[in-house]
Amino acid sequence: MEAGGLEWVLVPAQQLVSWGAAGAMVFGGVVPYIPQYRDIRRTQNAEGFSTYVCLVLLVANILRILFWFGRRFESPLLWQSIIMIITMLLMLKLCTEVRVSNELNIKRRSFADFDLNYFWHWSKFTDYVQCVLTFTGVTGYITYLWLDSSLFVETLGFLAVFTEAMLGVPQLYRNYQNRSTEGMSVKMVLMWTSGDTFKTVYFILNQAPFQFSICGLLQVFVDIAILLQVYLYSYYPQKPVSHTAHPASTKAL
Repeated sequence: MEAGGLEWVLVPAQQLVSWGAAGAMVFGGVVPYIPQYRDIRRTQNAEGFSTYVCLVLLVANILRILFWFGRRFESPLLWQSIIMIITMLLMLKLCTEVRVSNELNIKRRSFADFDLNYFWHWSKFTDYVQCVLTFTGVTGYITYLWLDSSLFVETLGFLAVFTEAMLGVPQLYRNYQNRSTEGMSVKMVLMWTSGDTFKTVYFILNQAPFQFSICGLLQVFVDIAILLQVYLYSYYPQKPVSHTAHPASTKAL
């Protein structure tokens, strides 16, 4: 009787934990961007945030959704990708509006110019949307043609999670260029680290495709490297590297 009563308590508790973990996977990835979004909106300055972070996450999550059609994985991971794509588009919209308002008398650039020197540095949010839709259409069509190839599907899955694992690299490089982490939300990076750690453990425990676990570990290492930059540049300030290149290079990331 005691065993039956204990089971009556444990089963709902386990179910609640499972639902909580799934909910954390779906929405936990977007939480780190809330403080960064608020900082940019408050200061009307997006210089400290690399919009290439948005590019990396958009590419990674579009590829992950396509991977799902070839190899079905847990639905919370699929919903996480959909929510993340929406979040990154909102971040891009804000960053573009702020940057353009601060860059008066600058020639407007668009996706239709096909100028690689200004790639991902366009003047309107709609240009970013056009780029994302074009990428989705092309990769979606290729996936449709090769969906029966297990090698292609596994490669697609690896590219999806490997791209996401490189998430922090643009921010890492931007901090290195500036010799400073000013303008970057430390809260965002701390949330990256805790979220990526949780995510990697979730992958391992739920036996997700092996690509997810390996690249999750790589993501944690990149997060730690950025936190080391925060410590280094805070306690040992350095002069920023001078750039004499293209005028847009200072805003390339």
